[in-house]
Amino acid sequence: MSPKVFLFGYSGHARVVCDIFLSRGYDLAGYFTESSVENNPYELLYCGFEEESGSLAIIKNHSYFVAVGSNSIRKKISATLFNQTGINPCNALAVSAVLSPKIQMGNGVMAGPASIINSGSTIGNGVICNTASIIEHECNIGDYVHVAPGAILCGNVTVGENSFIGAGSVIKEGIIIGKNVTIGAGTVVLQNIEDGKIVVGNPQRIIR
Repeated sequence: MSPKVFLFGYSGHARVVCDIFLSRGYDLAGYFTESSVENNPYELLYCGFEEESGSLAIIKNHSYFVAVGSNSIRKKISATLFNQTGINPCNALAVSAVLSPKIQMGNGVMAGPASIINSGSTIGNGVICNTASIIEHECNIGDYVHVAPGAILCGNVTVGENSFIGAGSVIKEGIIIGKNVTIGAGTVVLQNIEDGKIVVGNPQRIIR
């Protein structure tokens, strides 16, 4: 029997997650959102809203995954689920992802199609390593970080929790990026970034 997995969130990002689980032989048992969606390409069962009393009983003895791209929302839902169930989410690891056997990985991690995570890296809880992103050797990625498609983190990069690394950006080796940082698409980061900054451009410039 195929393992069952329930999704929390069912937007565009969740479609990529659906493909990952289906390619791994999982049974997509249903989804939780605030209300049912009109566009349901995978014909999933609507299971209710995670904040409604009793709606989570169905996931007991099965796996679940928080398929939400927003770091803050993904973190909030993950905390709600763990507090109510005591169960950690599974990981969504694409068949085409290249994952070194010498990495450490938390719970609720997505490694998208053609993503690469190399030796010695540590990936926190709820991290998204999106399509074709590259996380080189000995990087340290904090909880609920989103590394967007095509982003490249060279060796020994540290990213603080809740930060967003934009599509196609390049982070120089050894750089330290703080918590709650937003790095725009295509940015080239050559210097450390403090907590809470918004950075864009090539080379990087702080806009807030």
